[in-house]
Amino acid sequence: MKELAAAIVAGIAALAAGYGNGQVIGKTIESMARQPELSGQLRGTMLLGVGLIEAVPIIAIAISFLILFM
Repeated sequence: MKELAAAIVAGIAALAAGYGNGQVIGKTIESMARQPELSGQLRGTMLLGVGLIEAVPIIAIAISFLILFM
């Protein structure tokens, strides 16, 4: 049962991060197309957002390991 819980946590976190990254990157590209003069600032903000989004699955993997080995 613990293995199933750990797999579900990791899977949902990976799916959510993939969806979130897709949304952030897609909206950034759309914004760059509308206002090319802000592309440098938008790119920096996008990278910060993607980094924060990627922190969530890393924490979820740590939680799934805690579930698995406790």
